[in-house]
Amino acid sequence: MDPYPGAAATRVDAVASRASGIGSMPGDDFNDSFQVVLGEVGDLPFLPELPARGTSASMVGRTLGLVGELGVDLQPAGWRLTDAPSADQRRARSLLAQDLDTVEELSQGRADFFKVQVVGPWTLAALVERPRGDKVVGDHGARRDLAQALAEGVRQHVADVRRRLGSEASVVVQLDEPALPTVLAGGVPTASGFSRHRSVTAADAAETLDWLDEAVVSSGASSLVHCCAPEVPVAMLRETSIPALSFDLSLVTQRQYEDLAEWVDAGRALWPGVVPAVDPAGTPPGEVDLTNRVLGWWSALGFTEAETVPATVVTPACGLAGASPRWARAALSLAERVARNLSEGEGRMDP
Repeated sequence: MDPYPGAAATRVDAVASRASGIGSMPGDDFNDSFQVVLGEVGDLPFLPELPARGTSASMVGRTLGLVGELGVDLQPAGWRLTDAPSADQRRARSLLAQDLDTVEELSQGRADFFKVQVVGPWTLAALVERPRGDKVVGDHGARRDLAQALAEGVRQHVADVRRRLGSEASVVVQLDEPALPTVLAGGVPTASGFSRHRSVTAADAAETLDWLDEAVVSSGASSLVHCCAPEVPVAMLRETSIPALSFDLSLVTQRQYEDLAEWVDAGRALWPGVVPAVDPAGTPPGEVDLTNRVLGWWSALGFTEAETVPATVVTPACGLAGASPRWARAALSLAERVARNLSEGEGRMDP
């Protein structure tokens, strides 16, 4: 099964499973982090995020650096919309440009596929404040403006990445939406903390995500949504045009299986996060246990024979910023070995 149906420009091998990372990595040396990424998941490398470098390098800061049509600055309570770009926003843009310079230098034609990450429109709206306070998610016009500015920023970002990697490189844009379940449930707190912003309807959420997907597709790339929070809204996401979903496999509940099976039946891809994102307290899991876990999960979805398991992108459960450098490397290596085992399609592995 093709992980990117209908997107020939970003088509991943329809037979082989692959491995990748979610985005964040430990430490503050981008060169070292990207060397690790290339060494461990070279078939589907990703643009590392290093939040240890400061707020402007976090996933939110990096994304706001792309939003050129809107100004933001950093307040004690977090990011806030302003009339003009701030020094913090300019720093985010500068760091991203430097990182892409390194990607261009180190890749040198080796990245046939490349994944970048941006914060999705709903998580961004739940975290960014309006000029006079309170979150963007509480203002229909403000969240529309933010989503549209994000879409344009994504278009420009993909164009820049493809210019650096070559027009033949296939770019995948991951929309990070950890706050999406909270937004849909009306759980985003107001500034006072004594109330919650009104819930967003599934139809509105899907429409806005489709704006982002259209921007990605029009730039010649393909998109996926990543949500490592509990209660991933699979049914709502199925109403969008986004072709792939990344999630923490340990948080999947039995009642979500039917929605996930329908997702696959619709020709869409699933990216299970199976490798621990932080250093395990005891003996770390091995590739055999993790491979059997993924195969068992696919079996529960109806793919009882390993040879019938759809091509799968295996990842850590979430970002690796909280891991030690040693475990971050090991986690990506484990993901790659599990993906290779799945590609062999030889059924369950013996311990």
